[in-house]
Formats: sequence, C-alpha cells, structure tokens
Amino acid sequence: MNAITQITSVKDRVSAAEWEARIKLAAAYRLAAREGWTDHIYTHFSVRVPGPDRHFLINPYGLTFDEITASSLVKVDIDGTLIDDPSGLGINPAGYVIHSAIHRAREHTHAVLHTHTTAGIAVSAQRNGLLSISQHAARFHNRLAYHDYEGIALDLDEQQRLVADIGDRDALILRNHGLLTSGRNIEQAFYNLFYLERACAAQIAAQAGGAELIILPEQVAEKAARAFEKAVANERPQLHWAAAVRQLERTDASFRN
Repeated sequence: MNAITQITSVKDRVSAAEWEARIKLAAAYRLAAREGWTDHIYTHFSVRVPGPDRHFLINPYGLTFDEITASSLVKVDIDGTLIDDPSGLGINPAGYVIHSAIHRAREHTHAVLHTHTTAGIAVSAQRNGLLSISQHAARFHNRLAYHDYEGIALDLDEQQRLVADIGDRDALILRNHGLLTSGRNIEQAFYNLFYLERACAAQIAAQAGGAELIILPEQVAEKAARAFEKAVANERPQLHWAAAVRQLERTDASFRN
C-alpha cells in the first residue's frame, strides 16, 4: 500500500493533453477490473502520450487494475527508458516488449490493451481460434490476427514477428496466451476489447453446451462486420466509452487522482 499512498498528483507537471490521456487510461484499467478482465498484477494497457516525443503510459508493475490512478501511471519512451515513475515500481518487462513494438511500428495506433482472461486464453488455445458463431464474433470476421506463442514476451526479437502478424488489424489473438486490441484512441481500443472478450466468452459457453454450433455464413458474417465498421466510423466507440465511464464514476471516481 505504501507505493499507492505515497503517490502525489502529477497534474501540475504534465501537459493538459497528457493529463487527459492519463485519466482515460486509468479509467480503462478500472473498467477492466469491473468487467473481470484482469490477471491480478499481470497484463497491461498503454496509451501514447500526445506530443512529438515517442512516449507512452503503462501501469506500474505491482498495482492491481482497481488501484490504478492517473498519477500512478508510468511514462516510458519507445526504447524502454522510464521517463516518469511516480510509484517507483517500474513496469512489467513483457509489457514493454509487446506495447513498444506496436507503438513503434504503427503511427496511427494510440492505445493498446492486452488481457489474460479465462475465456480469451481458452479461445487462444483452440486451433480454429475465434469462431463466427455470434454477433460479437462477427465484429472480427476476417479482421482478426493471430500470433504464435514463443514463451513469455521478454525477447526483443519477437517484436518484429508480433508486428508482422498483427499487420494493419486492430485485434490480435496471442496463441496460448490471451487477447490484444488497439485503436486510434482509447475509446476504439476499449470498444474492440469489449466485443472480443464477449465473443470469446460466448464461444466457450456455447461449446460447453455440447450442441452442434451454427457457424455464420460468410456473406452474413461479412455483412455484420461491415456494419460494425460503419458504427466505428460514426463514433459508436465514443458513445460506448462515455456510458462506461459514467457507470464507473457513479461508484468510484478515484481513478482521476
């Protein structure tokens, strides 16, 4: 608890744009905790710091998602140097390897979210991956990438393969590992994660029922995927995000500290 209680607000020493990014990322951690998308102190979300420097924010290694605040987030540069570490806890090395790879390679990507949920891991361990058996899964029809497991992500040379596998897509299943989504902003990345997590949970539940599964026809799945893309273009993720944050603030707004 000392690492938490000793953290003072960084609001007065960062730009207004960075402070806003910190609040949004802290909210994403708290929302993930509410949804049960956590693996204790493991896994990580990141967001790029607005401005010319190639810095991004990520969680301190040792705090649970429901403890994250705007001021506790660690600012790190693309080469792994800690620029600002208010808690002194540092960061998860695997988090740096995964997140820096995507932030370095994809200029348009400003947020990256990675989870180890039971449903996500379970689907990641299935040879056929995510099946088109639900509307939620249709969101990712022909729009989902896969990356084979190479062990705990500590080797920098894995970055080039990770980047090659995700390509220009915003959702990735890390085989035998978990899920990863990204977006041009935190709202898009969170929207993608919400649908991918729900799709995986629905798949495991449907498989557990033991009945024959109905796979959506290609034409139908593609039609649904395009409708989701239109919704994203019409700022559906922003509506989704705003509603989720309102839910969060009704019970606990301490993420803003």
